[in-house]
Amino acid sequence: RCENLVEVYFQLQQQVMAASAELGPELLPRLLERFNEVLSSLVKSSFLVEKQPPQVLKTQTKFQASVRFLLGPRLLKAAPKPYVVRAEMVTEKQARELELSNYSNTLSESTGEIMHNTVALETNPTSGTCCANFKNVLLKKIKRCERKGSESVTEEKCAVLFSTNVALTPSNVSIHLQVLSLPIVVIVHGNQDNNAKATVLWDNAFSEIDRVPFVVAERVPWEKMCDTLNLKFMAEVQTTKGLLKEHYFFLAQKIFNDHSARPEDFQNRHVSWAQFNKEILPGRGFTFWQWFDGVLDLTKRCLKSYWSDRLIVGFISKQYVCKLLSTEPDGTFLLRFSDSEIGGVTIAYVTRSTDGSSQVENIQPFSAKDLSIRSLGDRIRDLEQLRNLYPNIPKDQAFGSHYNSEWGEG
Repeated sequence: RCENLVEVYFQLQQQVMAASAELGPELLPRLLERFNEVLSSLVKSSFLVEKQPPQVLKTQTKFQASVRFLLGPRLLKAAPKPYVVRAEMVTEKQARELELSNYSNTLSESTGEIMHNTVALETNPTSGTCCANFKNVLLKKIKRCERKGSESVTEEKCAVLFSTNVALTPSNVSIHLQVLSLPIVVIVHGNQDNNAKATVLWDNAFSEIDRVPFVVAERVPWEKMCDTLNLKFMAEVQTTKGLLKEHYFFLAQKIFNDHSARPEDFQNRHVSWAQFNKEILPGRGFTFWQWFDGVLDLTKRCLKSYWSDRLIVGFISKQYVCKLLSTEPDGTFLLRFSDSEIGGVTIAYVTRSTDGSSQVENIQPFSAKDLSIRSLGDRIRDLEQLRNLYPNIPKDQAFGSHYNSEWGEG
């Protein structure tokens, strides 16, 4: 499309030059100036990031990125030597200033030190693409901004600015090309990864396309949050089985700390960034996102096939499990994600006490480490007190395909 537009541009320019005598000394310069503006705008918008840098970026870790100049093969044919693209870190404030100046300003100073940050912009004769591929870039260090109030370093967004100057043939107009990457959160330690992912997820899910960098709403409709959690869950776990209405109800009760509302009461509510990943859940030592991310990690690593076979209810409260199971026969069980621990799955089952009344027991949650030693299926087979998966599926029928045959019996 860009190449077609630039062809139209050159044809129009030729027609104007051919008719220059009739156009006269007043109209011609105005038309030519307008032509330059149009060309400059088209050229600038055809410089884009093809492969984004990681949005959570750890210092002292190599990463890759690439930028592509869509009009390069057409406009840089006769360039005497390849142009060089430079990559620099910019703060949110700098990104905002660049946007306001319509990317005509150049950067006054970089906010971090990037190694191997210059790469040639080259046309590949086979694919016909004009790219600069940054293969082993490394962010050596980062200069932090002043933060507002209770803002943490993992809420601070930066970006990589890619820039170059090109002279276009045949007109020999010099143009400064700049493009920003998606927002990036820089971390210096692996334990910041979880909170950095929260900032990136919120920004990717809830930012408007045309925005001041990197402004994003502080509060979003709960329904939008449900869609985001569902997409994230399916993408991370790599499953086609998403979250269900009853899962959303449990998640709403958790994030809003409201156990008296009905499912429809949550539909018109808004959830805040603070509720998502700043406020600690009541009686816990972690935020909603830290808990949800733990579930994601556990499911991705150890429970993908069980989840995809719908053998795990997962998102359900301890109280509701008691209500469901209390009238069921002995040995009826179901699986839910632990409420009190990050990244744990627990088994709730019905047992009879000595006086004949039924009670619901919860087995100590299994972590990813536990399940890497012995799988969930084999643990369920081992536990003789478990008979039927709720509502009424014999456990061997439900989990038989997940048993590990080489363990043998006993």
